[in-house]
Amino acid sequence: MLGKLIRAVMTIVGAIVGYGFYLLVKYWAGLQGYNMETEFTVAEQIFTVTALALIFAIIFYKLFPVFRRGGMKAAGNLESDLKDTPINDIISTIAGLITGLFVAYLISRGIYTSIEIPVVSMILNILTYIILGGLGVLVVNSKAKEIGSLLLNARKGASQSGRTGKHKSDATPKIFDTSVIIDGRIADILETGFIEGPIIIPEFVLVELRHIADSSDTLKRQRGRRGLDILNAIQEEYGVEIYNTASEKVLDEIPEVDVKLLKLAQIMNGKVVTNDFNLNKVAAIKGIPVLNINELANTLKPVVLPGEEMILSLVKEGKENGQAVAYLDDGTMIVVEEGKPFIGQTIKVIVSSVLQTSAGRMIFAKPAGNVRPAHL
Repeated sequence: MLGKLIRAVMTIVGAIVGYGFYLLVKYWAGLQGYNMETEFTVAEQIFTVTALALIFAIIFYKLFPVFRRGGMKAAGNLESDLKDTPINDIISTIAGLITGLFVAYLISRGIYTSIEIPVVSMILNILTYIILGGLGVLVVNSKAKEIGSLLLNARKGASQSGRTGKHKSDATPKIFDTSVIIDGRIADILETGFIEGPIIIPEFVLVELRHIADSSDTLKRQRGRRGLDILNAIQEEYGVEIYNTASEKVLDEIPEVDVKLLKLAQIMNGKVVTNDFNLNKVAAIKGIPVLNINELANTLKPVVLPGEEMILSLVKEGKENGQAVAYLDDGTMIVVEEGKPFIGQTIKVIVSSVLQTSAGRMIFAKPAGNVRPAHL
């Protein structure tokens, strides 16, 4: 029923277009010095208008299925685009369009008064609205990120004055990867104020996080949902920017998320915040600065020096023959050489060496000289 009603409306619109076409021909003929009202009788004029109205009405009636398919396809594409487009981009596009149309309106007033030929002024006005409307969208979209950063920094300056963790507008952007969001410690680090500058979450990282949260694997699903909860918390507190990478065409050709992340850091001249050991290594090869929170955590662990004595509980065998393994309260692994006979005991050991890596810290030790296995 609705389709029939729309088709009837389209037919009426076609008839109106036919009548408009007659008026346009009549006006054009007048410019050529040909007066249709004197050359044609009233009956002939009515017949011409009716014929043109019927012709255009039939054309629109026949073309309705084409218009309908095109309209449905356009609506589907629009819905898909809007679903994947951040609300900030939609708002900036609307604001740019309104600004451009307002400027076009002011200019069109001058066109109407300065040009006496109606057809020419109408064409110029249409072009003015189209050009300035599109120009307004392009200009506002190209500067949307800068405008958003200025507004964000202004809001933070008003609401967080005196807060030690306040971000600086001129600081390097910090781009978070999926692992550091899921880890959760980043929220505590942000609370201390050690990370400054805009916090960027690329859209493809958010998509990956959502896929993890929707995983059929229970553990991955829990980690993904935890990551989303942490992201919501830091976004409310620190104004995280979800960066839409649609304008960065070079990223569309890169399938791997980690490689995209490093490329985006190069484009934005930013730093990647991660706890991924392999990503850290690749970034170092490419010369991209990285903030690794595992390195930060390891740096803040208590210093253990060779020759220092420790009391440890040996819990299991090591990889090499004769080794035993113990753990500190913070999870640091200690490998005790010649410690296999002491597994299950709490003994005194002497630190022999410390190995520090991006993946963590390993401590090597030996049993103190006066320690004997319990069964001896």
